[in-house]
Amino acid sequence: MNATLAPATMTAADRCDRCGARAYVRVLLPGGGELLFCAHHGRAHQDALRAKAAEIQDESHTLTESTPASAPDDER
Repeated sequence: MNATLAPATMTAADRCDRCGARAYVRVLLPGGGELLFCAHHGRAHQDALRAKAAEIQDESHTLTESTPASAPDDER
């Protein structure tokens, strides 16, 4: 039997391999390695990564889910 585990959710400890910012994109390579990218570099290299990757885990949607665009009225 061949079981594949889903990659774990990324945390603040996961850093972009390009610039060191927090990673939101994990690229799993066919040979078993992985690359981590911030949302900016994940988007910038998206086409090349899709051509080479076995799987891409993109969690950049979490950037806007929990962060309001502005502070609530009572905090201004």
